[in-house]
Amino acid sequence: MSRRLVVLDVVGLTPRLLAHMPRLRAVADEGFQAELGTVLPAVTCSVQSTFLTGVPPSGHGIVGNGWYFRDLGEVLLWRQHNALVGGEKLWQAARRVEPGWTVANVCWWYAMGADVDWTVTPRPVYHADGRKDPDCYTDPPELHDALTGALGTFPLFTYWGPGAGLPSSRWICRAAERILADQSPDLTLVYVPHLDYDLQRFGPSSPRAAAAAAELDGVLAPLLDAARARDATVVVLSEYGITDVSRPVDVNRLLRREGLLRVYTQAGMEYLDPWTSRAFAVADHQVAHVYVRDPADVPAVAKLCAGLTGVAEVLNADGKAAYGLNHPRSGDLVLVAEPDAWFTYYYWLDDARAPDFARLVEIHRKPGYDPAELFFDPAAPGTAKRRAAVALARKKLGMRYLMSVVGLDAGARAVRGSHGRLPADPADGPLLLCSDPSAARERLAATEVKALLLELAGLAPAGPPVAASPPGDDGRSGEAS
Repeated sequence: MSRRLVVLDVVGLTPRLLAHMPRLRAVADEGFQAELGTVLPAVTCSVQSTFLTGVPPSGHGIVGNGWYFRDLGEVLLWRQHNALVGGEKLWQAARRVEPGWTVANVCWWYAMGADVDWTVTPRPVYHADGRKDPDCYTDPPELHDALTGALGTFPLFTYWGPGAGLPSSRWICRAAERILADQSPDLTLVYVPHLDYDLQRFGPSSPRAAAAAAELDGVLAPLLDAARARDATVVVLSEYGITDVSRPVDVNRLLRREGLLRVYTQAGMEYLDPWTSRAFAVADHQVAHVYVRDPADVPAVAKLCAGLTGVAEVLNADGKAAYGLNHPRSGDLVLVAEPDAWFTYYYWLDDARAPDFARLVEIHRKPGYDPAELFFDPAAPGTAKRRAAVALARKKLGMRYLMSVVGLDAGARAVRGSHGRLPADPADGPLLLCSDPSAARERLAATEVKALLLELAGLAPAGPPVAASPPGDDGRSGEAS
């Protein structure tokens, strides 16, 4: 008979922040604490997929939070279809030993379409007239009304954007508690995003970071109590640590100035043209995948990028292999930022020509990650907040609206925390806490988490792993917001 597990992915948790979280420290006091090695890029989708498959991005194919889908000719971030993830999943290995092993996924990534028993993930209502309302997706469908009836609508606008904060993490934790009580899964996966927000806004050295850790510890307490009441082993882990940054790096603007990146224009706005560009970058925090159309151009593009201030490494084929990033979805080159720098997706040279989505919280239309979405435009915060108020009023009246509140270069310059590089100091890196001392160790690699969880569950897989199908690239379904 297997042992029940509750696995909390507390994003951004580091040994430094744990000092402000007595309830989480109690998990380690009961069991053990270990340094947790991560993968490059140290970003949510890549690391979670490694935890659950036991292989690096070269094996499961999740080379970032998004990439250039070459067969579609589009840059797509934050897809949700689990079929994109190659490799044998944790629960598939467990079910080779115990076929009836049950799993709840509460907001871990690539949730939709996964062969688990209960799924909860953010999913707005997309109305025919273009409006977007907060909501979530569940499987089975009846779980939706049970959770929203008890907890209210999923607070999407506190999950990301200028209003991102504690209510979304609180809702997720309370949803996990109800699933534990009502369904009693063998494995409950819970994604807790709160530390991501103020650490990126203000930096991990800011007093806001310690305050965010302390307030999240209080929110986690009832979930930890619920896990104890179910006699579950608790595992707390993090994907990465956030470190202080001060410099945005505009790699796409460099490529454009050199005539390598091309745009097309509509209604006076410029859009990235990946079909005709000789080279462009998909920026993802402190890592950027550079896609080069003609292999003959790769050496010249590599030399150009290496000379850009803020770039620490330019990984070619050998470099990608050394970091476990040698997958067809990866860029022809992969850039790693210097410790105090991060990559913007910006490709326009004049803000007047920026596309309208650049000033919106619009994670699916931007061809790269944009942490400026966490701020009301720092260049004019009062004006941005007034625009937000007008937009909310239109929304309440059932009218279409644009939440045009995000700054461009001013927003980028305001960012104080980032991640994606491998950590230089374990105190700033991810960690793992476990309530079961029998499995104690000092350090684990991210690729070893799957085996540890199977060990803690009392399930040593029988027979060889299920053969992994090559992950497909059609990831249009399952948008998160």
